[in-house]
Amino acid sequence: MRALISVYDKAGVVEFARGLAELGFELVSSGGTATALEEAGLMITKVEELTGFPELLDGRVKTLHPRVHAGILARRDRSDDLMALEEQGIEPFDLVCVNLYPFELAVDRAELDEAGLIEMIDVGGPALLRAAAKNFASVTVVVRQQDYGTVLDELRSDNGTTTLELRRRLAAAAFASSAAYDAAITRWFQRGTDFPESFVPAFDRMRELPYGENPHQSAAYYAERGARTHLLGFVGQHQGKDLSYNNLGDLSAARLLLSELERPACVIVKHSNPCGAAVADTVEEAYASALAADPVSAFGGVVVVNRTVTAALAETLAHQFVEVLFAPLYEPAALETLGRKPSLRVLEHTDKRASDESELDYRRVLGGLLVQSRDRGIAGRDWMKVVSGDLGEAQWDDLLFALRVVKHVTSNAIVLARGGQTLGIGAGQMSRVDAVRIAIEKARELGHSLDGSVLASDAFFPFADGPQLALDAGVTALVQPGGSKRDQEVVDAVSAAGAAMVFTGRRHFRH
Repeated sequence: MRALISVYDKAGVVEFARGLAELGFELVSSGGTATALEEAGLMITKVEELTGFPELLDGRVKTLHPRVHAGILARRDRSDDLMALEEQGIEPFDLVCVNLYPFELAVDRAELDEAGLIEMIDVGGPALLRAAAKNFASVTVVVRQQDYGTVLDELRSDNGTTTLELRRRLAAAAFASSAAYDAAITRWFQRGTDFPESFVPAFDRMRELPYGENPHQSAAYYAERGARTHLLGFVGQHQGKDLSYNNLGDLSAARLLLSELERPACVIVKHSNPCGAAVADTVEEAYASALAADPVSAFGGVVVVNRTVTAALAETLAHQFVEVLFAPLYEPAALETLGRKPSLRVLEHTDKRASDESELDYRRVLGGLLVQSRDRGIAGRDWMKVVSGDLGEAQWDDLLFALRVVKHVTSNAIVLARGGQTLGIGAGQMSRVDAVRIAIEKARELGHSLDGSVLASDAFFPFADGPQLALDAGVTALVQPGGSKRDQEVVDAVSAAGAAMVFTGRRHFRH
């Protein structure tokens, strides 16, 4: 029995190779892997001894040889294949263990120029993986460290062989690894091209989820390979149940909104929409305001804050029903207090890196994928146009806050706010006037006065009816993209009420 071993990530490979040797496998290896195995006291046949050729072209050619690939690809149930091996004096391989240098790491290495990155593109490794995976009927291919133990267990229990079922599963993992590797290289070559002819992202499964959007649906969470960060990157869970599909969807929506707020802030999300958001001088005040915005909808929501959870804030949170709490840091006393609610999922985020501004947004549709750039930020104040009335700094602050929130609300979307707090949110309506009506009704039901409040709309008002409802309710300033054929009618209604209006020139639909 023979095994070919060539790995970049050498964690666990010595123990794996030693297990193979104890089972009677001849170990064939090259380069750094051979050195590591020899230093561990294992007997190695080097690839150059097998092929009769030294490594060529500064290591570009090592395993690309018929004595390697014929030994892997020969079909053991074909007498002509076996005869060809015998005529050429080639012995077959029964196991191939290969993992590849993660090309994404090379891209992040500042010292590598384009020529250096090209040299990091592995040719022989993927060829070995594909050959072994293609011949899974006879060859066991191992690409993942977590499979080392499983493979050894089967080999030990079945006289040095593995089951067809296991080999097929390992072959799928090998092809997936090769495909993801090629996808990373493809993305590098396509850099600067927003929408290439072939779009080949790759995702790695991070965890299986208890269920999907509904209990009868199965689900998993995948992170995009090569992304600077991802939803659960550098996120630790202190306590609580497993995160669910809906938890993660709401957490993503909340984090995207929170990333746009610089002051101490709190965002509470329910069913992918913010039901309360606020900024304040302290995180405790921000949470209180966000909760007060809509305490009914906040029941069982996802709460995210951008400052340390203090003991005082934790004491308040312990009296609320919260599904998920997300923060950059927790005081020890806060964790002790939150521990009184063992089902509460408490997440701590330690990654300080900014997200990738060039990250694309994907949406699955029937038989395909919609891809677009993310809707990041809002138009700068200098680009906005005041079309009615005058605005003080406090009103400007409220308008910009409401605008940052409304772009994260499902369209048609309306946000009413004052003093850095949302007062009413109208989401997901087919009619914009209905979204205004719902936002007003929500605010009034919760006892919020709208006198002196502001309104943000994610798209233009096609008629003056929506703004008129808001003006009659006490709104004194509105912000919207503008661009309707009836813009002047809307501006006239706002002016007649003595209110202010700002056009941004930028729509923020979110569907």
